Amino acid sequence: MKIMKWLAGIVIALAVVLLITALALPDEYTVTRSVVINAPADKIYPLIAAPAEWKKWSVWNQRDPAMQMSFSGPPSGTGAAWEWQSKTQGNGGMKFTDATPPGKLAYELHFEGMGKPSSGAFTLEPQAGGTRVSWAMHGNSDGKLTMRLFGPFMDKIIGGDFDSGLKNLKKLVEQS
Repeated sequence: MKIMKWLAGIVIALAVVLLITALALPDEYTVTRSVVINAPADKIYPLIAAPAEWKKWSVWNQRDPAMQMSFSGPPSGTGAAWEWQSKTQGNGGMKFTDATPPGKLAYELHFEGMGKPSSGAFTLEPQAGGTRVSWAMHGNSDGKLTMRLFGPFMDKIIGGDFDSGLKNLKKLVEQS
């Protein structure tokens, strides 16, 4: 009986520490990556602004070739959207909220069960010999303690996917 009380005390103490840690963590996160592509922005932008084109460079689509996608709205630009279902990448959707060719594309991203959608943007800035493409995403835990625990790790969780996606985009654009 003493062992049970001792174990219960440890479990409660760990839960309290976890709760305090979650409350102390920031409510928001931001992930940003960029790459310089040796091409003008008007050659890159159509591959970003059309949801159907993401299959050519997005790491998420490449990880799950069986991903089921459905598109809605215009084929590209503001209002273009798609939903996906994937056993390995999760179910979710993205909608472009502001398209300003060839320099900016903003979006809203949601995943089932993850609460409030994230917002993100691509910016394309001319550079000597090419275009700097930056991909950023910003999210908020919306006060959910379990989501706050993910915040500090979001850069590590999805930053590599952004790097890989931008690398694929660079290769696609520079080879064509």
